Amino acid sequence: MGPAEIVILVLWSFAVSFAGGMLGLVLGNLRLPLVVLLGSSASAAAGANVAISGAAALTSAVVHWRNGRVNPRLFLMMAPSSLLGAIAGGLLAGVLPERILLGAISIVVLYGAVEVWRYQRPKADSEPGQVQKSNLFVEAVLIGFAVGLLGGFVGLILGSLRLPAMLKYMGMSPHKAVGTNAAVGVVVGIGGLIGHLPSGIDWQIFLIGSAAAMPGAYFGSRFTGRLNENTLVRAMAVVLVISGLAMAAQAVV
Repeated sequence: MGPAEIVILVLWSFAVSFAGGMLGLVLGNLRLPLVVLLGSSASAAAGANVAISGAAALTSAVVHWRNGRVNPRLFLMMAPSSLLGAIAGGLLAGVLPERILLGAISIVVLYGAVEVWRYQRPKADSEPGQVQKSNLFVEAVLIGFAVGLLGGFVGLILGSLRLPAMLKYMGMSPHKAVGTNAAVGVVVGIGGLIGHLPSGIDWQIFLIGSAAAMPGAYFGSRFTGRLNENTLVRAMAVVLVISGLAMAAQAVV
């Protein structure tokens, strides 16, 4: 990468993580199209992007842990299967043709646009947030593996998919779900990185992107609620639609 491309990557990675910090999401799907454009290959870029997302999620998870917003029991249930799924997805990304990978990434990015458009900030806990469902373990393992597999494949930690599942199927309170989701996202980031190792990781993008994303996530979380959130969310959704369509066109061409 040239100096201009490095500056663009730094500014965009910081901005995406800053916005994600305000919204309680990593928003790696906003970073992914640029990373794929700058990367040596779609697979190497996807591996770098999921690792950057994991680094940003780590920053958020530490804050959530300190404030008691991580459910240790659910994290321990989801972490192993999420890790295995992400590793498997990363390995799969290195085997499939690049056109298929780009097409899959574009679909996830476009779906992310829908999720961002429908996003509503989780409200504070009204209950302790303890999960009592008898089948929680099975659901946690299956959801963790499925989301980890897809995330490792396309280069995203996919918190926007895991968070609704925690709320709908696992009976978690929103406040606890946000923190636990960030913690599991760290594991997915690690698994995605490991899974992409055989096919290669764009280390330059990973190091530069992480160096910008981590402080962005930290400072963004401190500015939560100071900007017009609805306008910000709509703008993100528009960017995702444009990026997803551009990547779909690239896959076809």
